Amino acid sequence: MNIKKFLNEASILIVWLILVGIFSLLSPNFFQTTNAVVLLLNGAIIALITLSQSFVLLTGGIDLSTGAVISMTGIVAAVFMRSGAPWYVAAIGASLLGVFAGVLNGLVIHYAGIPPFIVTFAAMGVASAIPMIITRAESIKIADPGFLWVGQGKVFSIPVPIILVVICAILSTILLKSTIIGTHIYALGGNRLAARLSGVNIMRTTIFVYGLSGLFAGMAGVVATSRLGVAYPQTGTGNQLFYSIAAAVVGGVSLFGGIGKIRGAMSGALLIATISNGMNVVNISSYWQPLVIGLIILAGVGFDSARTSTKNKSKKGRSAIITTKIKGLVGKASTREGKK
Repeated sequence: MNIKKFLNEASILIVWLILVGIFSLLSPNFFQTTNAVVLLLNGAIIALITLSQSFVLLTGGIDLSTGAVISMTGIVAAVFMRSGAPWYVAAIGASLLGVFAGVLNGLVIHYAGIPPFIVTFAAMGVASAIPMIITRAESIKIADPGFLWVGQGKVFSIPVPIILVVICAILSTILLKSTIIGTHIYALGGNRLAARLSGVNIMRTTIFVYGLSGLFAGMAGVVATSRLGVAYPQTGTGNQLFYSIAAAVVGGVSLFGGIGKIRGAMSGALLIATISNGMNVVNISSYWQPLVIGLIILAGVGFDSARTSTKNKSKKGRSAIITTKIKGLVGKASTREGKK
């Protein structure tokens, strides 16, 4: 079992190395240091939205509003600074707005009983419209050096966005592996009814994961806006949603809930970032990228479905064996009683 898990995790690294080799052969610019930095910086944003999506997927839900929240929080941060607020207040305020959007999604999903797909799809429309209404579809230039440092600065030669992603990934791993809420997240995604009967607070867990999803999406919006130096009302409405789902699924996070690790999700984010960057460096049309990412999602879901059905069959097989043994024991006991 451990060997299988190791091979599953190592397979992403092997695919990544193959892709790096292919892109390096197709374009010598790909293997340059400057491009590696660009890849990692773009990958930092993908990693944040992958964290956002992963927590929701682990509960068996989905969040289609991540890209729209990126746009909304970036514009709100710019508006705050334009109104005279300090850059850190703008950054924190924008991130908290993401949390509010996520919590609202969780509340509607739990209390209204509407499927996450529908709720977050509606939220995507609302969050996409707000930046357009506020700015009238115009961009806002950002000049505050403190805010720009978040996306463009370095600490000991390491870009700030990468440090931010590492911290978030470590904290997320600890949360899932070493806390009660982490256990509840896996339980909710594994079997909702069993989780409820076991005493898991479904409402609190649902609201928590969607709030956390909004937080990571809000942070991604702040980083993306800081990197560009301009707040665009359509920053996150491109392929970001595709990227978040594809990276999580490729990294082993099940769309059916209950299975997945942060380490795998981060590996998936690196893989998707490499594919996107490599296609740009090789001058492949950007129109092809959604097609490629869509095929990756389809392949990942297909593999996930096969894995899930295999596990279900094995569980049924084990249940049948246990039932047979119990019946046998009961039969023997009754025979003994009859002889007495």
